[in-house]
Amino acid sequence: MKQQCDRIVLTGASGFIGGYIVEEALRQGYHVTGVDNFSKYGRVRHSYDDHPAFDLIEGDACDLELMESLIGDADHVIACAAMIGGITYFHTYPYDLLATNERIIASTCDAAIKAMPLGRLKKVTYLSSSMVFESTDRWPSSEGDELQVPPPRSSYGFQKLAVEYFARAAWEQYGVPYTILRPFNCVGIGERRARGDVDIASGSVSLAMSHVVPDLVQKVLKGQDPLRILGSGDQVRCYTYGGDLACGIVSSLELDEAKNEDFNLSTSRSTTVSALAEIIWTKIHGNDRPLSLVHDDPYPHDVQQRVPDVSKAMNLLGFVADTPIEEVLDELIPWIEMAIEENLI
Repeated sequence: MKQQCDRIVLTGASGFIGGYIVEEALRQGYHVTGVDNFSKYGRVRHSYDDHPAFDLIEGDACDLELMESLIGDADHVIACAAMIGGITYFHTYPYDLLATNERIIASTCDAAIKAMPLGRLKKVTYLSSSMVFESTDRWPSSEGDELQVPPPRSSYGFQKLAVEYFARAAWEQYGVPYTILRPFNCVGIGERRARGDVDIASGSVSLAMSHVVPDLVQKVLKGQDPLRILGSGDQVRCYTYGGDLACGIVSSLELDEAKNEDFNLSTSRSTTVSALAEIIWTKIHGNDRPLSLVHDDPYPHDVQQRVPDVSKAMNLLGFVADTPIEEVLDELIPWIEMAIEENLI
């Protein structure tokens, strides 16, 4: 059971998913100490920055001395920090993704291992990724499949699988309890141009291509017609609202059912890229302007089907991500319009 003002150390607190986690953790009554080196977006202002139960430390999660000083006073650690981006990120920074993210998770685990004998730390919650199922040949993907199918081909997917090995190894050798959570295609506001992004031409539009939902929204808002998509458009994804995801992450912290378990966190609704494009087009242009698609060559690591089994999270955690993509877009499209005007993306 959560005690009054339990303290969370959240790495990657200024990131896209991190922002949703901070909001939800504060809502549930936690004290949050965020750690971020601002390497992706720079310093970003959030509505909760002045909240009395929130502290933001500018620092690198690879800094073991810093992590030890923070985790020693923590009840929970949420390991969210990572180099992360869309499909162009996977291909532009394959070594950096692997090397940097390994250093981050090793430092986090080392600090947690040192903190355990102090008696306060309850658990480390590790943010993995649906990309651990990158090479799967079975759908829906269930917890445990990642150990039965070929390993991910991308360095990012491989490193996220390594995160899960770190979690289990720290428990097996040092008794650090864990929960592994795998988000599937998180969508919401706050994702913006990273410092390392490079514009890529897509027909009449150039943009720092990242994730499919904000990319397609940008293209439609910027007037692209016909709309260009990568690949056939038959790729299947499950678009999970960041607010739902954060609720599942924070709510899992105190549940005994979550201890030393792994979970897929996702909506159960699957959508093809073509269907997504149609939804976005209609949201912006209405029904009077027909959608026409052009299919560009996909990237090598463009997974064709990413569909999770969500029954374990539903049965053990009571987690259901039920915000439909149409509702998410009602929030996201105005935010992207603003971000375009202010050159944030």
